Amino acid sequence: MAEKACKNCKRLVEKGNTCPICKSNELTTSWKGMIIIYDSETSKLAEEMELNSPGKYAIRVKG
Repeated sequence: MAEKACKNCKRLVEKGNTCPICKSNELTTSWKGMIIIYDSETSKLAEEMELNSPGKYAIRVKG
């Protein structure tokens, strides 16, 4: 099963139809690129992308 990306926060969701971060149900399978954040406190990339929690995120989300 393909991972879905949240249209609001770009978090990749493996199962279910609700984003665990923002609780949105607006998910799409139309996304490109992946970034994995291990420590959002020290990551410059997480700061630049405005990601506040560790996890897998899509770089670009369409839809």
